[in-house]
Amino acid sequence: MSQHDDGPGLHTLPFTVDHGGHELTVTPTLVESERGLVLIDVGPEGAVDSLRMHVRSLGYELTDIWLVVLTHHDADHAGGLAELLAQTDAAVATHPAEAPYVTGERDPIKGGDGERYPPVDVDLELTDGSRIPTLAGPMEILETPGHSPGHVSLYFPESALLLAGDALVADRDDESLSGPKPEFTPDMDRALESVAELANLEIDHVVCYHGGYVESGSVRIKEIAEHSREE
Repeated sequence: MSQHDDGPGLHTLPFTVDHGGHELTVTPTLVESERGLVLIDVGPEGAVDSLRMHVRSLGYELTDIWLVVLTHHDADHAGGLAELLAQTDAAVATHPAEAPYVTGERDPIKGGDGERYPPVDVDLELTDGSRIPTLAGPMEILETPGHSPGHVSLYFPESALLLAGDALVADRDDESLSGPKPEFTPDMDRALESVAELANLEIDHVVCYHGGYVESGSVRIKEIAEHSREE
């Protein structure tokens, strides 16, 4: 998968790593700001070398990352965070409902008993409507629970771009925008409510952590929500 730049200041960073004994392609996103780089999700353990390659291709170093925003605590999003923080002084931000899983107070919901990635401190807790200024415009925090208790997505109203995290996916066989995967979503009913709420926004394109950038938006998201209600 190739890196995608969606206007000034925003870059997708797709790469494939070994996770749980099989290859997994993930798509963290890098957003430029006046304070430095904001990284949305990290990837599983072992992801840092791939992140470094992407960041350097943009003319930066890992030490330029000042903030890491986790959409949620799953290992394929947060597992590589401790290794990254060993090489940069970045702050860590996530939703309050996700923080205990990141810090080690609680074990990840989808991990096996006693199996977890190295815990790290959470510096900032993000709630619905919070905004982070970036060179790509204000980045708004949207609470989209269901896939995890405090899952968040990120919305750029100036470009009508949604960073969906795992609230939506685009890695199925036809690569179309789809709803969250039931097998990895503990509260599917709430996750579909989140999809319906996203359909009310002006969205022209989406970046999914699983599947990357897709030229699809509000119309397709509404279709997903309505089809799910009919099932």
